[in-house]
Amino acid sequence: MRALRELERSEWRALGAVRFIDAITRAPVDAPLRVEAPGALIRRNRSGLFVIHRWQALAAHEPAFQAPPTQPAVGSQTLRLVVDDPQGAYLPLAVSLRLPRNPAAGPDALFQPENVPLYPSSAARLGANWATVRATVTETRSGDALGGALVRILARDQVLARGLSDWRGEALVPVAGVPVTTFSEDEEAVVISEIGVTVEAAFDPAAGRRTPIAAVRSGTAPASLPLVDPASVEGRLATLPRSRALELRIAARRGEHVALTIRIR
Repeated sequence: MRALRELERSEWRALGAVRFIDAITRAPVDAPLRVEAPGALIRRNRSGLFVIHRWQALAAHEPAFQAPPTQPAVGSQTLRLVVDDPQGAYLPLAVSLRLPRNPAAGPDALFQPENVPLYPSSAARLGANWATVRATVTETRSGDALGGALVRILARDQVLARGLSDWRGEALVPVAGVPVTTFSEDEEAVVISEIGVTVEAAFDPAAGRRTPIAAVRSGTAPASLPLVDPASVEGRLATLPRSRALELRIAARRGEHVALTIRIR
């Protein structure tokens, strides 16, 4: 048998993958996103997934294809990704990805990508039948704009939609799926064209950005834009400064504007 000589070898290790989806439609985002993380090599594949091929904290995993190291333990390390949309349709945000992934089956399995929603900027396109809520989030006493605040719209304690405020404190929160007409619980009205919701906001002072209202009015953006992890904010709602819940009625094809204030101690 003729001996073969290896001239070149190309090996790629997959430590995990992220799929970015639209927070309203849940459809994959095809925009040319920038995704970065210190000490990590991340590449977008043909399926639109951002695959983590290398990370300094998991250097021992890179050459180990047959038997991944048992240490560090599954999910014990946190890789912080920063994602940005150069086209400006989505707001920049931070993503915390738990690594290493589980080599077995499950929601944290190695070959199960993590779905991460991206939130629309004020310049994003809107669906024809969406209800929209534009929220202005400010600090109660100073009037400073609060960038990176998580805005939630709820109906009967169920979250219908989420959004983030930009450095000006402005958040666009579209609500898809609001019916043009629906059955009413009121005995005097058979059908209604709007539904009652509550709107609230939460702010992480350590990750969000406060901008004086004078700078907002002059259009002077801060040196760095707010960069928050929405999942982390939502997981710590009970410990973060929050606005009072504001009652509102929304309808398909209609826009509303609310002002939310949060007191920062």
